[in-house]
Amino acid sequence: MTDVFLAPKASPLYVNSLKEKGHTLHTEVTPDNVQKIRAIAGGGESRVPADVINQFPNLEVIAIMGVGYDGVDVEAAKARNVLVTHTPDVLNDDVADLAIALMLNAARQLPQSDRYVRSGDWETKGAMPLQRKMSGARLGIVGMGRIGQAIAHRAAAFGMKIAYCARTAKPQLPHTFRASVVDLARESDFLVVITPGGAGTKHMINAEVLQALGQKGILVNVARGSVVDEQALIDALEKGVIGGAALDVFADEPRVPQRLRDIPHVVLAPHVGSATTQTRRAMVDLAVANLEAKISGGKPPTPVPECR
Repeated sequence: MTDVFLAPKASPLYVNSLKEKGHTLHTEVTPDNVQKIRAIAGGGESRVPADVINQFPNLEVIAIMGVGYDGVDVEAAKARNVLVTHTPDVLNDDVADLAIALMLNAARQLPQSDRYVRSGDWETKGAMPLQRKMSGARLGIVGMGRIGQAIAHRAAAFGMKIAYCARTAKPQLPHTFRASVVDLARESDFLVVITPGGAGTKHMINAEVLQALGQKGILVNVARGSVVDEQALIDALEKGVIGGAALDVFADEPRVPQRLRDIPHVVLAPHVGSATTQTRRAMVDLAVANLEAKISGGKPPTPVPECR
């Protein structure tokens, strides 16, 4: 068993699993534990900057429970020969399922329909306005990794015309590649964002992209809040530049701007992409397996790409 430092926002499920395994957990750095800590455990939203990494002379691994790890200074970790791991693949289905659900909810305005019935408006005001069809529409996917491909697989069942933007084309896929996000948005009815976060993708979805998406376009974000320029999005929604949005992630979670909450044709979810009992259990098990494999001298199953 080993001494583990808990980064902020580590999942309680992860923490409890580490406790059950007999690891000693620390939430503060003290003169007594700084030499003992060999691992850092965190979640996809945890920040593990260089100054935290460099506090622990015997640190061996940073084990993130989540597919995203943009809060970890991977270069600082590598400079110290510290391995960074994450939990890809096990959450692909849930995030892809949610992306489709958000698309349907935004297209058919299902949350608004629920409120319409509960408020009694159906009785007093009659039928709601007609909404839009999703089947057969044009889908643009920003990011075509494992989750992007899972979304495309599901969208194909709806007869959607699928195109994507990624760092490089994937010739093995039967979908149309667009090198420019603006070009992709211009050709899309629904634009789904599932690219990694971090400095390289910050505000990739900006005012120009939203203008290209157009008055009938719907933006769906299941990636990171940082990928979308949130103020530009709010402006575009308020001015009718785009037709709607469905968002599972935000720039400053859990704080969501009141202006965004007040827009009626937006569907909001509290970052629940992987939030099912089955998937969170699988993520915990993989995170713990990564941590324990490194500490015991074995080969962790899923190091981040930069550490492979």
